This record gives sequence, C-alpha cells and structure tokens, in this order.
Amino acid sequence: MTKHEADLVALLGELDDPEWLEWPRDYDRGETGTLFNGLVARLEGDFATSCVSERDTQDSSEYGRVTVPADVTVCGTRIVVCVSKFGSLALVCADNPGAFLGTGDAQAEGELDAADLDKVNGALADLGYAIVPEELLEFDYAGPSQLPGHVQRPTWWHRFFGSF
Repeated sequence: MTKHEADLVALLGELDDPEWLEWPRDYDRGETGTLFNGLVARLEGDFATSCVSERDTQDSSEYGRVTVPADVTVCGTRIVVCVSKFGSLALVCADNPGAFLGTGDAQAEGELDAADLDKVNGALADLGYAIVPEELLEFDYAGPSQLPGHVQRPTWWHRFFGSF
C-alpha cells in the first residue's frame, strides 16, 4: 500500500463514527448541497454538456452522483462521480461503480481516457473533495460501526457510500 493509500485509509478510519452511520455528526446538508452544485456546474463547464445528477439519497451515506454522458467522453463511456456525506469523499468510476476494478483498470481496457479523468479529478481537487480510489473502498470494512446485517462482506464502500 502506498503512503497516499495509507493516508486515505487513515482518513476513512477518522471519519468512521459508530453513532453516526448515515452522515457525520457535523453534517450540514445545505453546505454539502452547495458543494455538490458546484461540482455539477464545474463538470458541465469542463465537458461542455449537461450532466445528470441525483442528490440527497435517502437511507444512504452517499449524498449523490453526477454522470458525465458517454457521448462527450473520449472513449464513449460515461463517467460517474459518487459523493459521500462523509468528509467530502468522492469516487470516480467509468460506467458505474463496480463496472471495473478501478479507474486504472478502466483505462487499461480503453474505457476511460486520461484527459477525461484529469478533468474530473481536477474539479474534485479544486473543490476540496478527497478522491478515494474504488479499489481502496473494496477493502474489508475494519471500523467500529455495526453495518446493516444484509451485507455479507462489508467493505469501506458499504460504510461511506452504501444504503442502510
């Protein structure tokens, strides 16, 4: 594990609070929504298109998703950005979460262009989001929270982006 990955795992541990499953103790829905609106506007500007967004997901630790349409990406695969209610965590996926083992895998298969990924990652970084690689979120969950019992093998994905 690289130092960056170890730092992200440490961040996930810091954000994990067993008393607050769906959102963090200091969660500000309005502030999260404003930041998310900024992300949508930025991606629409960077890709010169309208992006579909879903927000304020109920019974989930995920706040929402922004989808960059396939017809404006170099490889013709849509890009999905998932935003957690915790610590401005964000996840970037080609096609859908779980469609690839991560953005590196999607790039290796020719489904995600580096310049498109740089646009998305740049927007997230400029807005202060912590970008968590999908493959890191697939690590077994090792925190103190009791996650819902319907998950056989809980992962960090279930903790910070999953439904309850």
